[in-house]
Amino acid sequence: MPLLNNPFIRQLFSSFLDLAPILAVVIIFQVFVIQQPIPDVAELIIGTFLVVLGLTLFVQGLEQSLFPLGESMAYAFARKGSLLWLLAFAFCLGFGAAIAEPALIAVADKAANIAATGGLIEQSGVAKDSYALGLRVTVALSIGFAILVGVFRIIRGWPVHYPVFVGFGCVAVMTPFAPDEIIGIAYDSGAIATSTITVPLVTALGVGLATAIKGRNPMTDGFGLIVVAVLMPMIFVMAYGMII
Repeated sequence: MPLLNNPFIRQLFSSFLDLAPILAVVIIFQVFVIQQPIPDVAELIIGTFLVVLGLTLFVQGLEQSLFPLGESMAYAFARKGSLLWLLAFAFCLGFGAAIAEPALIAVADKAANIAATGGLIEQSGVAKDSYALGLRVTVALSIGFAILVGVFRIIRGWPVHYPVFVGFGCVAVMTPFAPDEIIGIAYDSGAIATSTITVPLVTALGVGLATAIKGRNPMTDGFGLIVVAVLMPMIFVMAYGMII
């Protein structure tokens, strides 16, 4: 069909196929297990279309902007030969991407509300906003530091399991001493912060850097930044809970 030759239409169809299993599970359980009619069918159809459209536009944006931008900047910094500027760029990229993560913003606000309900902070808007902002900045700093460590690992050619072992060791040591209320948030914070914005940029940075540096393999050296980024917020957030 001529219509399917259009790249955007193909991506739209591909996004729908990606979401189809989720829709099938929801509809099957709603109709055959719960045995209740699907509420607001019209809204479900409109919402599904919006999700498919949004996912398509997001993937298009990654392919046309974030991936090429991250790879080209990593390549440019590697050719420039300045380790200090490259590490500074890695930290700023990680911090900026994490602080803008929609999932982190939402979860930080929810954590502030729960902390206020549990009596950890005052039941006031100022206290909640301060707690949420502190949590966001803490996670963003940890992501920035994690990307810095990951980039330094690529430059030095270290195996990815070195920082992973150290990170898990720190998590294991800190967990018994951290407040119970913060441990769950800390363990989830890494996955929350490495979401729609951070992962594409960081992956592009790692692959671009490994491609630009002679002797590095983009497959074995370029990937692995995300696992460090997932670990580091656990350490920083538990430290944040111990300090406050």
